[in-house]
Amino acid sequence: MLVTLFRFLSIFPLSVLHFSGAALGWFVYLLSGSYRRRLKQNITRAGFPEHLHVAVREAGKNILELPFIWCAKPDRVLKTATIENWELVQAALDAKKGVIFLTPHLGCFEIVAQSIAVRTRLTVLYRPPRKAALKPLIEGARARDNLLLAPANFSGVRIMAKALKKGEAIGLLPDQVPQEGEGVWAKFFGKRAYTMTLSAKLHGMTDAPIILTFAERLPGGRGYVVRFVPFEEELGTDPVAQATAINRGMEKLIALSPAQYFWSYNRYKKPDGVDGPESGTDREPA
Repeated sequence: MLVTLFRFLSIFPLSVLHFSGAALGWFVYLLSGSYRRRLKQNITRAGFPEHLHVAVREAGKNILELPFIWCAKPDRVLKTATIENWELVQAALDAKKGVIFLTPHLGCFEIVAQSIAVRTRLTVLYRPPRKAALKPLIEGARARDNLLLAPANFSGVRIMAKALKKGEAIGLLPDQVPQEGEGVWAKFFGKRAYTMTLSAKLHGMTDAPIILTFAERLPGGRGYVVRFVPFEEELGTDPVAQATAINRGMEKLIALSPAQYFWSYNRYKKPDGVDGPESGTDREPA
């Protein structure tokens, strides 16, 4: 039923879906107290409270654009995306060391992978959804020509490392909360968040350059601008320092379009089996 609904919604123009999504964003915000509190707390902590009302609308657009991004014909979807600064990516690809794309929950992150995959082979880390009904929908939407899925386990890490060693590109969501043993506590907008260490490890293994990217949502349903930004933070060798540098890079990227970050995402949750940041297990970087 959900697949049928998504396919039906994908028929509508993006402008209609974004207009409806803005209304949905306000409906959820006013209906759910926990959602409202988390969104307000996160955007205020980050220093962008003046963007709250726009962020509420953008969160709703994020949801209702998914049927279009996942189920509409690829050529129709890609016509909505304009690429900015691809020469940065091409130069990295020409160096034959691979490319590590880091895409936070900013703007329409789902269209980024499709936009890259029509230009070069891309392998993305994928964690199956908790709801089994969503699995065929998401996997079918994401696994397209030149776009490969790597499971979020040791096997997937090997797949991604091999792709980099062949000079190919991989993609990660660096602000996705990892599972036990896959991250460290590092500050994100002033509060410690359990942060994945995989991107820094893959960079250390292969010397593949890191490039930040996101798709900024244009007003009025006019589409997206997919932006590529060089990663300029010093990683070092300490895992906590590396995670802190990655988070700092994400903060700078989010500052380019703060209303379009998914502030309702539970970025600061403690995964099962992980000691909290107050335990002192992960020290602050020197």
